[in-house]
Amino acid sequence: MSGEETGIKIFGLWDVSNIEVRDPGIRQYINLRPILVPHTGGRHEHRRFMKANVPLVERLANKLMRPGENTGKKIKALNIVRNALKIVELKTGENPIQVLVRAIENSAPREETSRLSYGGAVYFTACDVAPMRRVDLALRFLTEGARKKSFGNRKTIDECLAEEIILAASNDLKSYAVRQKDQIERIALSAR
Repeated sequence: MSGEETGIKIFGLWDVSNIEVRDPGIRQYINLRPILVPHTGGRHEHRRFMKANVPLVERLANKLMRPGENTGKKIKALNIVRNALKIVELKTGENPIQVLVRAIENSAPREETSRLSYGGAVYFTACDVAPMRRVDLALRFLTEGARKKSFGNRKTIDECLAEEIILAASNDLKSYAVRQKDQIERIALSAR
């Protein structure tokens, strides 16, 4: 059943029935199942690849809970994500979930380096990135960029996360996530 049939929207605000994922590689790892409060309680934790079934907004909130101020404070992380999505909607006039999906598509690296050692010598070789890892890296880069922008700044983490999502969605190099992706792909290109 889709969200339109059930009438469920994310946070009760945003419909996900018409969200388009353009990148076919990561399409099945971006879960846009409608859920009122994205808090599944870690039911996916002990089974391999089951985090692909966790809603995208919850995965973003989980990435915000890093060691430091937000450790283990899921409600605080969800409030940050909700406020950031509201800011994205105000600034862009679009569905913020669609903007978030575009930001993930633009900041997910396609290629990275892997370490190989032959007889004590270490070589780096380029390799493709697994689709689930691409989504994980994109979410990590978005939240790291927001955290770094808000540290020692008057802007709140909500505003910084919204700004990072908007910049990454437009594939702007001012975005921390897009810069990280470009750096990883540049290193992989030189390691071919």
